Amino acid sequence: MFPLRLLGTARRILPTARSLSSKGPLTDLSVDNDGIATLTMQRLPVNSLNLELLQELSKALDEVGKNKSKGLIIASASPTVFSAGLDITEMYNPEEQRMTAFWSTLQDFWLKLFGSPYPTAAAISGHAPAGGCLISMSCEYRVMVNGKFGIGLNETALGIVAPRWFMDTMCNVIPQRQAELALTTGRMFSVDEALKVGLIDETASDKADAIAKCKKFMAKFENIPPAARSLTKQKIRMDPIIRLEKTREADLNEFKTFCKLPQVQKALGMYIQMLKQKAAK
Repeated sequence: MFPLRLLGTARRILPTARSLSSKGPLTDLSVDNDGIATLTMQRLPVNSLNLELLQELSKALDEVGKNKSKGLIIASASPTVFSAGLDITEMYNPEEQRMTAFWSTLQDFWLKLFGSPYPTAAAISGHAPAGGCLISMSCEYRVMVNGKFGIGLNETALGIVAPRWFMDTMCNVIPQRQAELALTTGRMFSVDEALKVGLIDETASDKADAIAKCKKFMAKFENIPPAARSLTKQKIRMDPIIRLEKTREADLNEFKTFCKLPQVQKALGMYIQMLKQKAAK
């Protein structure tokens, strides 16, 4: 991740990321009677991805694998936001050790989710920009609640180049030509647009309906030998996984270099100050 340019106003830097946190556990992991696990992000109001949330998400994936659940659904406790993406406070005046842990944990989480042996689906109950879109695309199936919501990798519009593994994830979901257009323009898709291009697989009336449709997707594998299904998925997804594994250190260094740029720090500081002023009103 590195900048091509920084846009002129702080309002346009990472506008979908907020750094407010909720009380209590950041995630909830439950398993139904059919063995389907639901992992709910509950760092309200917008599930911005900070180090602690990413650590809990990563540990939850370990738990799902250990308990041999039949599948995993990722959902949000918010009725309007799936996840707003990376928490900007992790990039503002960063402490070296925490910054390294933050990006390394994001890499770990993606490798586990994208390469998971069990079926995965996202119940998207609201906006899913940037990192929120990455999480949903890393799953095998996506159901998005109807409404005036957006989903996409909008980094380019913010003067940022998305990491290669973000791009790989999008190319795994929609045709490369459509991914190229979306990535180079920083496009945010409406629900209907996302369905048309294949960024999501179904729409739903509400969160419960989205989860029910995700479970219906899981049911397709009831008569498929799990080992064969798992190996097929992992072979199809092997190239992006190997690419990140071979370039993890370089990817981390690019992220840290980007964060330390004076113009980036200035813009992030202005945006955070704007959020504080807005919250004080």
